[in-house]
Amino acid sequence: MSTQPDLLYSEEEEDLRAAVRDLLTDHCAAADVIARTESDTPHDRALWKSLAEGMGLAGLLVPEEYGGQGAGHREVAVVLEELGRAVAPVPYLTSAVVATEALLACADEELLGQLAAGRTIGALAVALHHGPDAHHPAVRLEGGFLRGELTGIADAVGADVLLVPADDGGLYAVAADAVTLTPATALDPTRPLATVTLDGAAGRRLGAAEPAVRRALRAAAGLLASEQLGLADWALTETVRYLKERKQFNRPVGGFQALKHRLAQLWLEVVNLRAAARAAADALATGTDPDVAVAVAQAYAAPVAVHAAEEALQLHGGLGMTWEHPVHLYLKRAKADSIAYGTAGAHREALAGLVDLQAP
Repeated sequence: MSTQPDLLYSEEEEDLRAAVRDLLTDHCAAADVIARTESDTPHDRALWKSLAEGMGLAGLLVPEEYGGQGAGHREVAVVLEELGRAVAPVPYLTSAVVATEALLACADEELLGQLAAGRTIGALAVALHHGPDAHHPAVRLEGGFLRGELTGIADAVGADVLLVPADDGGLYAVAADAVTLTPATALDPTRPLATVTLDGAAGRRLGAAEPAVRRALRAAAGLLASEQLGLADWALTETVRYLKERKQFNRPVGGFQALKHRLAQLWLEVVNLRAAARAAADALATGTDPDVAVAVAQAYAAPVAVHAAEEALQLHGGLGMTWEHPVHLYLKRAKADSIAYGTAGAHREALAGLVDLQAP
């Protein structure tokens, strides 16, 4: 007889959340994130070092025999909730999840150990908008060297090693200094994009690209929902707090019935998103029908995160329209996340196929 998964947070997960939130409270102030988006260094390397090396969070998915923590997707989901809540400019999703999952599929002990230690940052050279089932471009392998161009690669700027799919069906590890990186304009300045150009770059073959890329993007889509949950929860919490303080006609704005209805609707959406995100993380951790759980989570997460950020901006009034207030960072992250690792529509279509519910 099958048992229902326990989606409640364990005591260990709550302790992990508290530790990550304390670190982000001390070292990821909104004003600093805004200032960093205007600089030439979008990633906060000091914060990354604290998360990856100091707390060992880069290796949560890596088995202990490879130098990691041997934890699971549920713990990673908790970390991503807090990173989403802070819009933290660190390559955690792209390195500690996407690149790591691809390397786990290839069982590459050397690179897994380096990424787990946090001193090496990896990036999968597949465009951010590609979902688990989407066809992804590959570069050419000519005479043992890689040639071609890949666009829309998230967090390639700042990565130490790129995992590059080639037309021979292999996935290759390429040193970042062996390629040309051209920064691209990104809607979300905390997760920069770049075009990667390979002109005779040497690479080490890791294994078959197709299963590795699919595994990496499925985990990315499923765990992205936890980042979107953290973002939406911040938007709701901060908006409620502001409307309790902001007064009009000598009473708190939050007391007006029309705004109460909007906040109640948003609260219901965030609660449902929490259930979907937790289910996806648990399914990835246990291997229990993860394709369905991931598709459900991403079909629901993007619209809720965008709605929460839009409501936060509107209900903060004139304050929300200022550059100094961080809500614009959350709206940009929510909009960018809505097309990351497959759109909600693409995941709904995939879900229909998985449960044999085709359109007439």
